[in-house]
Amino acid sequence: MAKIVTFGEIMLRLSSPGFSRIVQSDSFDVNYGGGEANVAVSLQNYGNNASFVSKLPSHEVGQAAINSLRRFGVQTDFVARGGERVGIYYLETGSSLRPSKVIYDRKYSSISEATPDDFDFDAIFQDVDWFHWSGITPALSKSTAECVEKACIAAKKAGVIISCDLNYRKKLWTPEEARAIMRPLMQYVDVCIGNEEYAENCLGFRPDADVENGQTDANGYMDIFKSMAKEFDFKYVVSTLRESFSATPNGWKALMYDGKEFYESRRYDINPIVDRVGGGDSFSAGIIHGLANGKSMEWSLEFAVAASALKHSIPGDVNLVSAAEVESLMAGNCNGRVQR
Repeated sequence: MAKIVTFGEIMLRLSSPGFSRIVQSDSFDVNYGGGEANVAVSLQNYGNNASFVSKLPSHEVGQAAINSLRRFGVQTDFVARGGERVGIYYLETGSSLRPSKVIYDRKYSSISEATPDDFDFDAIFQDVDWFHWSGITPALSKSTAECVEKACIAAKKAGVIISCDLNYRKKLWTPEEARAIMRPLMQYVDVCIGNEEYAENCLGFRPDADVENGQTDANGYMDIFKSMAKEFDFKYVVSTLRESFSATPNGWKALMYDGKEFYESRRYDINPIVDRVGGGDSFSAGIIHGLANGKSMEWSLEFAVAASALKHSIPGDVNLVSAAEVESLMAGNCNGRVQR
């Protein structure tokens, strides 16, 4: 199995119980999660050797965040310690016509104040096959953007394949700010993952599809995939295609381009949705798992879509399914019968 490094922020998640609104909640459910941390957990669950790199404070909350990864076997040897804060986000799970809502409290977190001097990237990427980061990390601060670039340079020097989930967050930066940072970073990226919103806001590419009204015809994405691959020399461009009928039922599929051929995955109807947070991260992990272990583009995409569909049934940020369970769904075993 592959040796994979992810770099980013892990946060304390406080969720209002069930479908309660935050304003009516007297308590919160506690989890830890973050884009790249979620990817690392999935990859470890699939049998890979996954490491997560970040910076966390030395107090008990920082240690609890680390422990939440170690319990699944994720390596945390290169997590720097220091600073004062673990970022927090509050989640209110939507239902029916009411969408889910996220409130961030992440300013001055330890990772947002990290500098390249906090990390020995040459040591981090020794004997590593794959490096993954997301657009959330360089959005945190100027110094974290510098960390991402230094990490990419070291990874390229070591011959490591690099993937990026564009993961645009409007509460962190504007499209103009995102493009100024993200476009130069794309020179290091081999596999670009995202959706139509992220491609437009981070890179300036807009698909010829009415995604606001639920149009997810793959033909609308082909031209921008070709343009993105040509401009940035991506080996693969991947996009999820979500049909959101309400907060509960969604349609879910994806599209992948290797510079020559397009492949559209099977479509899943997801209903009900237990928790969609981390769905994109579980998709990224599926793509990485397939490609890093020598699987075909078609197999990797189908694995990623199936894995992400299963994640929507699991509360919390991380996808706690095995590779065997994902492959069972890929094979068409989706009747929901009790497995004995």
